[in-house]
Amino acid sequence: MMRRRLSCLLPLIAGLPLLGALEIKLPEEKTRLLESPLPGYTLAQTFCYTCHSTEYMRYQPVSARPYWQATVTKMQKTFGAPIPDAAVAPIVEYLVKTYGAERAPAPAAGK
Repeated sequence: MMRRRLSCLLPLIAGLPLLGALEIKLPEEKTRLLESPLPGYTLAQTFCYTCHSTEYMRYQPVSARPYWQATVTKMQKTFGAPIPDAAVAPIVEYLVKTYGAERAPAPAAGK
């Protein structure tokens, strides 16, 4: 039984080099993080774009600081994002004040 399975797989395995490399072209990134004078803005651009699009960060739920802290820590510790420990707090500060529960209220219409 095992020989029959192997004999079926061998032609597939042998043909793999003929397939060549697969080229994937990703769409151009059109969204940007909201600009901020906070140091975490530059750090988020540097370390967060490495793994995912801006849309991923921009469309997170409006959440309090513990959510953002847990999210950035998860990216760093669980998913291996190359975020230095010293960059975590400034990134969290930027995200919570720009997209989270500590953001400034939007200006009233007509003002």
